[in-house]
Amino acid sequence: MSTTPEPPEPPAAPHAPLVPTPDAPGRGPDPRAERSRAAALAAARDLLVEQGWSAVTHVAVAARSGVGRSTLYRHWPDASGLVRDVIAQRISTARPPLTGVLRDDLVHQLDGLRGLLHDPVSDRGLRAVIERAGVDPVFARLKEDLYRHGSQDFRTILDAARARGELPADLDVDLAVDQLAGPLMYRRLLAGRPITEEYVQRVVQDFLAAHALPADGHGTPAEAHPLVP
Repeated sequence: MSTTPEPPEPPAAPHAPLVPTPDAPGRGPDPRAERSRAAALAAARDLLVEQGWSAVTHVAVAARSGVGRSTLYRHWPDASGLVRDVIAQRISTARPPLTGVLRDDLVHQLDGLRGLLHDPVSDRGLRAVIERAGVDPVFARLKEDLYRHGSQDFRTILDAARARGELPADLDVDLAVDQLAGPLMYRRLLAGRPITEEYVQRVVQDFLAAHALPADGHGTPAEAHPLVP
């Protein structure tokens, strides 16, 4: 029995923001739209875990979720947007509230990243984005969006610590984010090794030993956190 081939998807449109925009003043969210969105993302999530990113198509998501294809195309003009929003959901749930205590906030942020990297949905999604980004401009933009969204709280923490005099004013924030998140990404996505709570603590300890200033804001990081042989 012959099957009807899936029609080509329309050209990719610019990605919508990872964080949904507020509803119009005086109007709450449409319950039907919220249910359709939740059903579509749940279907995309399951397809991603079960079959990989290539299985996340409008046709497959519509069949599994019961959401009409026209609705899916309206909200996600290209299927990569579904992958993006599935990962963004996971990132949002892994973002702990900030306390204003540098060490605690860094540990909490890295522990959230640790959870993401051990979660089957975000693990599959991140691997797909990294794999496709080098050959697909849509996924390259998606990777950049996810990087900005995922590193936002790290930057907020580091900038606040610089303002309080706990970190050097000339700290390279981009490099600092790499030094904090990079070891976890490498260990899990490349080496395939588990990340423990102790590993997170050690990454933060090493970062503070290299960069944190004494309480009076003077001296060098090494004087504030001497390394123990």
